[in-house]
Amino acid sequence: MTPASRQGHLAMLLFSVLVAGSFALGVRAANDIHPLALNALRFWIAAAIIGTIVMLRGGIPHAALNAPWRYVVLAVFFTTYFVLMFEGLKTAPSVSAAAIFTLTPLLTAGFGWLLLGQGVTPRMTVALTIGALGALWVIFRADLQAVLKFDVGRGELIYFVGCISHAVYTPLVRKLNRGESAFVFTLGTLVAGAVILTAVGWSALVATDWAALPAIVWVTVFYTAIFASAATFTLLQFSTLRLPASKVMAYTYLTPFWVILWNGVLGAAFPAGAIVVGVILTIVALVLLLRDDGNQTAP
Repeated sequence: MTPASRQGHLAMLLFSVLVAGSFALGVRAANDIHPLALNALRFWIAAAIIGTIVMLRGGIPHAALNAPWRYVVLAVFFTTYFVLMFEGLKTAPSVSAAAIFTLTPLLTAGFGWLLLGQGVTPRMTVALTIGALGALWVIFRADLQAVLKFDVGRGELIYFVGCISHAVYTPLVRKLNRGESAFVFTLGTLVAGAVILTAVGWSALVATDWAALPAIVWVTVFYTAIFASAATFTLLQFSTLRLPASKVMAYTYLTPFWVILWNGVLGAAFPAGAIVVGVILTIVALVLLLRDDGNQTAP
């Protein structure tokens, strides 16, 4: 393993830990603030952070302002994902939500084929299938009868719709990008998203008693803005320059494992052993996707 690839793997390992934190904290704050209000504030903070980075890197090129509708389209899918995530976390356990998140690579592969004509290797298909089976086992609470009856919680269904939106967003970024840097392109999406969330969620923003919010809400807002938005974005961009796309995507499968540890640190009970079997399957999918493949090259 080269030093560059080692750095990429370490960055994605940290990425998966930080993403998991948003589930563990989000489930504790979701019922104390409207998802539109939380995400509007979170998007403005993240936009300020990325905007500062863009200014320090030379500012926004004039060409990046062409066809601003692209940022609006991306923001619609991006904001839908986050709003539905927090709406789903009102009732969905954080481990189940994290398991649903591991379905995103499989969904993204499908939309990548539809929008960009991208294919996947046979081994990647096997890995994605194993990961999806593990995720479904966790989502259905390791209950075979629940699987047969398709008895899935309302929160899980809501968040799954959000993950579909996320899966569309990922290939759209590549399709709509016209050479803008990742930071500039993300800034445009964040600002568009912040404006959309503020407009759509204005009544929720006004109705929120900000001074009376529990501390966990403020922790969640700033954590998701700084660590689960700005920091994870930077780590993702860092890694994509050093690792093949499939290996970057693989770290999604660690999310349920880290959520279990996050919950343990925050005082929650660990899940039943039968549920852990599903988590282990998602880790198997990670191992399969991380195996060396001579035909893969970094993007």
